[in-house]
Amino acid sequence: MGDAERGDGAAEAEQRPPSSGDEKVDEALRRWMRWDKNERTRAQAVALLGSASVSELQRRFCSTLTFGTAGLRAPMGAGFNRINDLTVIQSTQGLCAYLLKCVPDAERRGVVVGFDTRGQPEIGCSSQWLASLTAAVMLSREVRVHLFSSYVPTPYVPFAVKELGAAAGVMITASHNPKEDNGYKVYWSNGAQVTAPHDSAILASVKEHQEPWSVACWDVTLAQRSPLRSDPLRHVDTAFMCAVANLCWHREVNARCPLKFVHSSFHGVAHDFVQRAFATFGFHSPPIAVPEQKDPDPQFPTVHVPNPEEGHSVLELSFRLAEHENASVVLATDPDADRLAVAELSDSGEWKVFSGNELAALLGWWMLSSWKSTCGDSADLRDVYMLTTAVSSRILHALARQEGFHVEETLPGFKWIGNRIQELTAEGKTVLFAFEESIGFLCGSLIPEKDGVSTAVVIAEMAAYLHDRKLSLQQQLHNIYHMYGYHMSRTSYVICNDAVTIRRIFARIRDFDGSGSYPDACGGVRVVHVRDVNTGYDSSQADSRSVLPVSRSGHMITFALENGVVATLRTSGTEPKIKIYTELCATPGTSEVSNLEVELQKATEALLHDFLEPEKNKLIRPAV
Repeated sequence: MGDAERGDGAAEAEQRPPSSGDEKVDEALRRWMRWDKNERTRAQAVALLGSASVSELQRRFCSTLTFGTAGLRAPMGAGFNRINDLTVIQSTQGLCAYLLKCVPDAERRGVVVGFDTRGQPEIGCSSQWLASLTAAVMLSREVRVHLFSSYVPTPYVPFAVKELGAAAGVMITASHNPKEDNGYKVYWSNGAQVTAPHDSAILASVKEHQEPWSVACWDVTLAQRSPLRSDPLRHVDTAFMCAVANLCWHREVNARCPLKFVHSSFHGVAHDFVQRAFATFGFHSPPIAVPEQKDPDPQFPTVHVPNPEEGHSVLELSFRLAEHENASVVLATDPDADRLAVAELSDSGEWKVFSGNELAALLGWWMLSSWKSTCGDSADLRDVYMLTTAVSSRILHALARQEGFHVEETLPGFKWIGNRIQELTAEGKTVLFAFEESIGFLCGSLIPEKDGVSTAVVIAEMAAYLHDRKLSLQQQLHNIYHMYGYHMSRTSYVICNDAVTIRRIFARIRDFDGSGSYPDACGGVRVVHVRDVNTGYDSSQADSRSVLPVSRSGHMITFALENGVVATLRTSGTEPKIKIYTELCATPGTSEVSNLEVELQKATEALLHDFLEPEKNKLIRPAV
């Protein structure tokens, strides 16, 4: 392309980056330099030419973002597959164009925009800045914007979409990911995260609207002066806390509760919101905040990773404070407050960190028993549902078999649960509880999204109620398992930063050692059934077709073993991980569980070493 074809040849030549030696990369870089108006990411792009390999440049500039289990998520920085000013503008243009085409009255209904406290100062990128750009793009097309004036928990955005009747919602967050990452989470007009066909249609729309529409799209001050922008913070916060209050069953117990709670917000947004939720439930004393982690800090300086699911290694400050304050329960929300970890001090003086599956057993029992006590003799469970995912514990199934309510499974990711909640409630069904094993919970159906804020105060009320009856959370968990059957589960992972290696691993499993089929044994135990949601295969079905929808967004293969172990290998939708899920269930009344633990450990190790081959594939196991 000559200078005359580009308009101002001298100016264009001045900003043309040096050649990388790869024509495709060079063309992508020229587009980047034409479109990007952020001087820091422009400079970073030029610097990368002198320091990065061609393969790294190809990854950054020759591929684009795609929707995972939590929307768009990637490291911040220059590149078409990174989170930055340009890719957020492009994503919003695609979303805006699609909304105007598909959602009636989208301009008047508007779009909710929220943000967390992430940021990368060296490239001038923060969640609040990106939220302002998102608003600017919408406003440039005369679409009303409900932009929060301050950071909010992720659940506030889908709640606001429903509360305000908005056409869609966008939350700028990377949740519990490393500090380098950020993300762009899209909610549809029903309040649930987008799934097919909207997700692929939005991405197709983004490809049609790559070049920024106008200078207005870059104007982060546009929302401050536009009459089409409103701030929903006060209204939504009040409405949200009122909705949370409906989950309170024992206000009088809370008021006299002698227990002390410690809360860590992991340098994120949750502190003020959790404090208000406790007040809403009638607790006289709020949870004691971990001072080093109370205030937002995008560097997450006190944890090696801002993910409370990591357990003891990231909860040390919480434990230390709890012991000093004589508190027996620790609550830890992740940075955007949509997930919750819980720990309790044992009689032995050790801290018990509950798994997501164990918390689901407690919360499922609590929501069911509380609902039944409210309904009394009129309780009818025929239209009552609980939801879970295909990689989570089957403990809710055990409860349902004895109690008579319904349980449904979805693909992993709360976006699938959220959309199913909306479908069931539209049919007049009652959804009491939903969860995914990665410490994501929803009590009731106030929003079609996991929520750490409301779950934290529900756990606190449960702990207060049990303490009133001289029980701990751990003791009640054992009571539940004795009644419905012990469910021993393990969740672990390995890290793999190479997509080619991941594809090779799963290709080998589908053609195990050249056999043309899946493995027939795991650790010497016969494989009874295999389900592969990527191919739609399920050997347990008469027609060998999976009941779950086919998913091409990642790999997920489940093995049912002859000894009762159910094991799943799955790639994460948000991180470079291969996750390993195993579970073994006992019959109700069984008290001896040591044999179960041995069988489960053997299956987990076999799955890792025989199927994933960590040494050969250079997989990284997490530090314990």
